[in-house]
Order: sequence, then structure tokens, then C-alpha cells
Amino acid sequence: MTHTHEWYMAQALKEADKACKMGESPVGAVVVRDGVIIARGHNEKELRCDATLHAEMTAIRRACKMLGSWRLTDCDLYVTLEPCTMCAGAIIQARLRTLYIGTSDLKAGAAGSVIDVFRVKAFNHRVDVVWGLLEDECAGILKDFFKQLRKPDTRHDTQTLT
Repeated sequence: MTHTHEWYMAQALKEADKACKMGESPVGAVVVRDGVIIARGHNEKELRCDATLHAEMTAIRRACKMLGSWRLTDCDLYVTLEPCTMCAGAIIQARLRTLYIGTSDLKAGAAGSVIDVFRVKAFNHRVDVVWGLLEDECAGILKDFFKQLRKPDTRHDTQTLT
């Protein structure tokens, strides 16, 4: 069965939802090889107190383990949010073929929003980058998450007793 690029991004969104339910920034990623998802990941850096546990890093690690190789040359990565510089570096190092991005990260994006690591000519590997798959959905889950974080806590009575 062949799936569309949107279907794979929807699977990454399911990973983002898992992160959201754990109180993590809702970012998800999937690695696809020959039309099959071979690895999934979502943010876990708060839960595990590890700054490297971004969705992309987790998915890449799992894909490498699954294939028994650090080279993911015939694999594609779908991620709901534009990768940071750490993740962009890992994507290049893993030799991923194509990166599909849901929405941009105007504060830390390394695929063109803040810096474009993928266009540095000195690197020996080129990653094709495709933007905007399910962009509204990918941006929406992040906006909703951060809006909830900013809401005052209504579970506690804030009245002062006299």
C-alpha cells in the first residue's frame, strides 16, 4: 500500500500529540524507508532531562538501530516543526535523503527560518527539503499547547483568606 506525504506527516502529528499529552512541546517525527515507517519519535527532553531528546533525534536513533547502520541514505524524515541546528546536523550526518517539514520555527529553525544548515556548500551531503505538509495542523498543535501553558491556573482558588 502506498501512502501520501500527508499521511506520513499525519503520523508525525500523532507523535506530536503523544508529546503534548506528556507536557512536552508537541513535535513529532517519523522515518520512512521504501514506503514503510521504520521509526517514530517525539519530544522527551523535559521528561528525561536530556536536551538532545528532540523528536528528530529520537526517530533517527531508532531508525539507525533498526537498520543496524548510521547511514539512512534511502530514508526520508517527516517532522512537524522545522529542525533546530542540532537536529539539522544529525539529519545531515545520518545522510537522510529528504526532509519534509510541517511548519517553520521562527525562533530556532535551521532549515531557513533563522539559519539554513542544509544549504551550506561545504558539507558533503545534501538533503532535499520540502516545506508545508499539513502546515495548519502542525502549527495549530504548537499554538494550542503554548496557549494552554500561558493560561492562568484555574484549578486553584486564588482568593486571600482574611
